[in-house]
Amino acid sequence: MKKEENIDIQDLFNDKVIVSKIQNKLPNLFRVAEIETSRAGKIGMEVGSVREKVISALLIYKFGKEKVNTDIPITEPETDVIIGNKDISIKTITANGGVKAVWTVDAQSSQNFINNYKPKCDILLIQIWWGLEKDSFFLIPLEVQEEIFKKLGKNNYFNLPKAGTNPRGVEFNRLAIEEMLKHPKTLKIRIKWDKENLKHDVYERWVEYWEQD
Repeated sequence: MKKEENIDIQDLFNDKVIVSKIQNKLPNLFRVAEIETSRAGKIGMEVGSVREKVISALLIYKFGKEKVNTDIPITEPETDVIIGNKDISIKTITANGGVKAVWTVDAQSSQNFINNYKPKCDILLIQIWWGLEKDSFFLIPLEVQEEIFKKLGKNNYFNLPKAGTNPRGVEFNRLAIEEMLKHPKTLKIRIKWDKENLKHDVYERWVEYWEQD
C-alpha cells in the first residue's frame, strides 16, 4: 500500500460528526464485543482483539479503506494499524486496568523488550468507564511518549517483570499512563458509558449463513 503524506490521525478529534459517533456508538459497540467474547458470564481475553477491530473500522470509515493498512503481521509487537505514514497502536482497558505495552511469552522476552525499547508510534487508548462519564478516547502522540519516557526512565515507565514469573507481557507504569493522559498535547474525547441491556444473539448471523441456499 502506498503511504499517504496528508493523513493526520488528529483529524479524528476535530471532526464533530466523528466525535459524536464515537460518543453515541462506542459504548454499545464495546458491549457487543463483550457479549461476543463471553461464556458463562465471563469476558474472555479475546475481547481486546474485537475492540481493536471496532476501532480499526472507525478509522477505515473516517479515512477510507485505501488509506488504512490493517494488514499488520501478528509478530509486530506494537503497531496495530498504519494510517498514511503513521504507525498507530490501539489499546483498550476497563477503568484503571493495566495497559500492556506488549504481549510476550515469558519473562526473558519481557526484559528484552524493555532493554531495547523506545517509543515508536502514536497510541489510541480507549478507557472504558461503565456507568460513568469521563474523558475516555485518547490520542497519545509519539512526542508525548518520548517526553514522558525521558522524564521517568525505563524503571518508572514500565512495571518491571518479577524474576521467576511469567507476566505474559510488559505493562506501562500507572504513573506513566497518568502523565501521558494529562499532557496538554494528548487529545481526548469525553464519553458517557451507559451500559444498556442489549439483546444480541451471537449465533444469529451464523444461523442465517446456514439457512442460505
